[in-house]
Amino acid sequence: MANKNPPASRKPQAWTEVAPLLVDVATGRRQADLVIRNGRWVNVHSGEVIPATDLAIAAGRFAYCGPDASHAIGEGTKVVDAAGRYLVPGLCDAHMHVESGMVTVTEFCRAVIPHGTTSMFIDPHEIANVLGLEGVRLMHDEAAAQAINVFVQMPSCVPSAPGLENAGAALGPGDVAEAMGWDNIIGLGEVMNFPGVAGNDATMTGEIAATVAAGRTVGGHYASRDLGLAFHGYVAGGPEDDHEGTRAEDAIARVRQGMKAMLRLGSAWYDVAEQIKAVTEKGLDPRNFILCTDDSHSGTLVNDGHMDRVVRHAIAQGLKPVTAIQMATINTAQHFRLERELGSIAPGRLADVLIVSDLATLAIDEVFARGVRLARNGRLEIEIAPYPYPASARDTVRLGKKLKATDFDIPAPSNSAEVRARVIGVIENQAPTRALEAELTVRKGIVEMDRRNDVCQIALVERHKGSGAVVNGFVSGFGYTEDCAMASTVAHDSHHMIVVGTNKNDMALAANRLGQVGGGVVMISKGKELALVEMPIAGLMSDERAEIVAAKADRLSAAMRDMGCSLNNAYMQHSLLALVVIPELRISDLGIIDVTKFEKVDLFV
Repeated sequence: MANKNPPASRKPQAWTEVAPLLVDVATGRRQADLVIRNGRWVNVHSGEVIPATDLAIAAGRFAYCGPDASHAIGEGTKVVDAAGRYLVPGLCDAHMHVESGMVTVTEFCRAVIPHGTTSMFIDPHEIANVLGLEGVRLMHDEAAAQAINVFVQMPSCVPSAPGLENAGAALGPGDVAEAMGWDNIIGLGEVMNFPGVAGNDATMTGEIAATVAAGRTVGGHYASRDLGLAFHGYVAGGPEDDHEGTRAEDAIARVRQGMKAMLRLGSAWYDVAEQIKAVTEKGLDPRNFILCTDDSHSGTLVNDGHMDRVVRHAIAQGLKPVTAIQMATINTAQHFRLERELGSIAPGRLADVLIVSDLATLAIDEVFARGVRLARNGRLEIEIAPYPYPASARDTVRLGKKLKATDFDIPAPSNSAEVRARVIGVIENQAPTRALEAELTVRKGIVEMDRRNDVCQIALVERHKGSGAVVNGFVSGFGYTEDCAMASTVAHDSHHMIVVGTNKNDMALAANRLGQVGGGVVMISKGKELALVEMPIAGLMSDERAEIVAAKADRLSAAMRDMGCSLNNAYMQHSLLALVVIPELRISDLGIIDVTKFEKVDLFV
């Protein structure tokens, strides 16, 4: 179960509770807690930048936004001079998975607050696939204890594709209905089973109905390029947004059907540039476009940024700075029915505001959340205590046996000297894969890899029930030139263990090593450990500081490059190879999955 005594929620007072105070401050009858003077107000409601603006803040909310807040300043008022800099609403990440950062919610917040993120909408379906409803509750409680707004979407698809994989847990409409009564649940997480929605699957329709009945937002995930009847059936089923588009026509189709097009820039997903052409070239209304990250690992967060990185990228694609900021603030708030609570600098809203010295590059000097300065010049100014995860969230990697190199042998289906095999093809910077085929040599009854043509082995090792089962296949695109293997218990979405390697001895060593440390990701070459990121919480998250995890992740990336892999953020590509809801070809604990047909297929053609 969740912690018996979790840290107290930092949920701010409701607007209705403090409205009389805000009125008094706005009219000069009472003093403000904080006044920020002489800024350029980036007004996301009107789409303009208003010079010489003061902001008066009380009880963590904006009370007055106008030309002169002298009437709200008293002896106890703290005054900050913006000195002509821009006043920008705190940034919102509309769709993301904390677990992809390799850290806990607390550490994720520590990493992103200096980058101006003050609101996050997280879908903890990674931990849900390992620990079920208990895992969701743990992250829900941790999210509620943060100094910024961290809202939780109830995972919808656990497992993501019933019949094609087995997860460590299963959730259904009853669990969704229960979670909708929790204080910090904002909606239903991405509905990945799009064939189920289009086919009126009872679990999917039940979960969506429970969410709508609670007045919450239904998150979408339509990962097919087919914009025909299946797409129309999916939209009719209730999902209200989608982040899986990669083309301008994808964004256009979603917006025309009343959905919000979420454009993502994560560590490995670069989907903004193509889709934003729907606005910059086709002239579609930008109010229906939202920016998000989806998946960002700790190295990206610490070294490159978070939503500030996405906004800068969108501006670089030709968006006006104010429009890009709208897509990361007010558009998100409106989508989740929180426009009166956050997403803008306006009376009554939570006082989440950034002081920015240059708008085009989004140079963030100071970060305030709920009227408290949390970061300055890229450095966190507050201390956030670690969140205590219980023992039940650890020791989740159960292999059932010590793996040997022979566990990764692939017997040939016949006595032929050659076989034709299906191969998962990695696509750089995109979540989809290609369904490839390759002629492979057979030696002593075992099918061999073709390292010369970049075909190495992939294995999925069952780790929830300790069955000792291993499913083997082939993958291409990593470019490994040395003897090596990388194993990870971050294996979306069922989170078994994925092992990719050019050497079976190293594959066995890598898998066993993660069993020893309770999960994470490791790279081994010729029996030597080159890099290790331990993730003992559900095999998904580290309990160390984000900067420490980022340094370990950097060593992992360097090790992959040393082994010949030049892919951008190859670890993220590795972690999605079992995601059986995104075309074209994947691996699961049941075998090789053709995601264009949603069926298991033979490894050999």
